[in-house]
Amino acid sequence: MNTEYHFPISSSTASNCTVKTIRDESVGTIKDIMLDTETGEVAYIVLSVDTGFLNLGNKLLALPWEAFDFHGHQRDVIIVKVEKEKLENAPGFDDDNWPVGPQHEFINSVHTYYGFERRRALIE
Repeated sequence: MNTEYHFPISSSTASNCTVKTIRDESVGTIKDIMLDTETGEVAYIVLSVDTGFLNLGNKLLALPWEAFDFHGHQRDVIIVKVEKEKLENAPGFDDDNWPVGPQHEFINSVHTYYGFERRRALIE
Protein backbone atom coordinates (compact mmCIF):
# COMPACT_ATOMS: atom_id res chain seq x y z
CA MET A 1 0.00 0.00 0.00
CA ASN A 2 1.43 3.36 -1.01
CA THR A 3 0.96 5.81 1.86
CA GLU A 4 2.84 8.70 0.27
CA TYR A 5 0.87 11.79 -0.50
CA HIS A 6 1.70 14.37 -3.13
CA PHE A 7 0.15 17.77 -2.80
CA PRO A 8 1.37 21.36 -2.78
CA ILE A 9 2.67 22.64 0.54
CA SER A 10 2.50 26.28 1.55
CA SER A 11 5.61 28.00 2.83
CA SER A 12 3.80 28.79 6.09
CA THR A 13 2.93 25.10 6.57
CA ALA A 14 6.53 24.07 5.85
CA SER A 15 7.77 26.68 8.34
CA ASN A 16 5.55 25.22 11.05
CA CYS A 17 6.89 21.68 10.59
CA THR A 18 9.68 20.13 12.61
CA VAL A 19 12.71 19.12 10.55
CA LYS A 20 14.20 15.78 11.59
CA THR A 21 16.95 13.48 10.36
CA ILE A 22 16.21 10.06 8.94
CA ARG A 23 17.07 8.75 12.43
CA ASP A 24 14.23 10.83 13.94
CA GLU A 25 16.54 13.43 15.54
CA SER A 26 15.11 16.93 15.68
CA VAL A 27 17.26 19.34 13.64
CA GLY A 28 15.25 22.55 13.60
CA THR A 29 12.71 24.33 11.44
CA ILE A 30 12.45 25.89 8.02
CA LYS A 31 13.01 29.62 8.43
CA ASP A 32 12.46 30.60 4.81
CA ILE A 33 12.16 29.36 1.26
CA MET A 34 14.20 31.42 -1.18
CA LEU A 35 12.85 31.74 -4.72
CA ASP A 36 14.93 32.30 -7.84
CA THR A 37 13.25 35.30 -9.45
CA GLU A 38 14.64 34.41 -12.88
CA THR A 39 13.47 30.80 -13.06
CA GLY A 40 10.58 30.84 -10.59
CA GLU A 41 11.96 27.76 -8.83
CA VAL A 42 13.06 27.28 -5.26
CA ALA A 43 16.67 28.42 -5.06
CA TYR A 44 17.26 26.96 -1.60
CA ILE A 45 15.64 26.41 1.77
CA VAL A 46 16.93 28.16 4.87
CA LEU A 47 17.08 25.72 7.76
CA SER A 48 17.19 27.19 11.26
CA VAL A 49 19.15 24.70 13.32
CA ASP A 50 18.02 24.09 16.91
CA THR A 51 20.51 25.33 19.50
CA GLY A 52 21.04 21.83 20.90
CA PHE A 53 21.59 20.06 17.56
CA LEU A 54 25.31 19.28 17.20
CA ASN A 55 26.11 22.35 19.32
CA LEU A 56 25.75 24.54 16.25
CA GLY A 57 24.02 27.37 18.08
CA ASN A 58 21.35 29.27 16.18
CA LYS A 59 23.02 28.64 12.84
CA LEU A 60 21.16 29.05 9.55
CA LEU A 61 21.95 26.67 6.72
CA ALA A 62 21.03 26.92 3.05
CA LEU A 63 20.07 23.55 1.59
CA PRO A 64 18.73 22.51 -1.81
CA TRP A 65 15.04 21.64 -2.09
CA GLU A 66 16.09 18.10 -3.01
CA ALA A 67 17.69 17.65 0.43
CA PHE A 68 14.23 17.40 2.03
CA ASP A 69 11.54 14.74 2.04
CA PHE A 70 8.13 16.38 2.29
CA HIS A 71 6.24 13.11 1.75
CA GLY A 72 6.74 11.40 5.08
CA HIS A 73 4.15 9.68 7.20
CA GLN A 74 3.79 12.61 9.60
CA ARG A 75 2.39 15.76 8.05
CA ASP A 76 4.01 17.98 10.71
CA VAL A 77 7.52 16.57 10.10
CA ILE A 78 9.87 17.17 7.19
CA ILE A 79 12.88 14.90 6.84
CA VAL A 80 16.29 16.29 5.89
CA LYS A 81 18.10 13.66 3.81
CA VAL A 82 21.60 14.78 4.79
CA GLU A 83 23.97 13.07 7.22
CA LYS A 84 24.56 14.79 10.56
CA GLU A 85 28.28 15.16 9.82
CA LYS A 86 27.53 17.01 6.60
CA LEU A 87 25.22 19.40 8.46
CA GLU A 88 27.76 19.86 11.24
CA ASN A 89 30.47 20.95 8.80
CA ALA A 90 28.18 22.95 6.51
CA PRO A 91 28.91 26.58 5.85
CA GLY A 92 26.23 28.60 7.52
CA PHE A 93 25.25 32.13 8.35
CA ASP A 94 23.41 33.98 11.08
CA ASP A 95 20.28 36.11 11.09
CA ASP A 96 22.28 39.31 10.63
CA ASN A 97 24.51 38.01 7.83
CA TRP A 98 22.47 36.46 5.02
CA PRO A 99 24.24 35.56 1.75
CA VAL A 100 24.78 38.47 -0.61
CA GLY A 101 26.57 38.89 -3.89
CA PRO A 102 26.13 36.75 -6.99
CA GLN A 103 23.31 34.43 -5.97
CA HIS A 104 23.84 31.97 -8.81
CA GLU A 105 27.32 31.25 -7.48
CA PHE A 106 25.98 30.81 -3.96
CA ILE A 107 23.13 28.57 -5.12
CA ASN A 108 25.56 26.43 -7.13
CA SER A 109 27.88 26.12 -4.12
CA VAL A 110 24.95 24.99 -1.93
CA HIS A 111 24.00 22.27 -4.41
CA THR A 112 27.62 21.19 -4.85
CA TYR A 113 28.30 20.98 -1.09
CA TYR A 114 25.31 18.72 -0.48
CA GLY A 115 25.81 16.70 -3.68
CA PHE A 116 22.61 17.66 -5.50
CA GLU A 117 22.49 18.84 -9.09
CA ARG A 118 20.47 21.86 -10.12
CA ARG A 119 17.35 20.86 -12.00
CA ARG A 120 17.54 23.71 -14.52
CA ALA A 121 20.22 25.54 -16.36
CA LEU A 122 21.03 28.91 -14.92
CA ILE A 123 19.95 32.05 -16.69
CA GLU A 124 22.84 34.49 -16.56
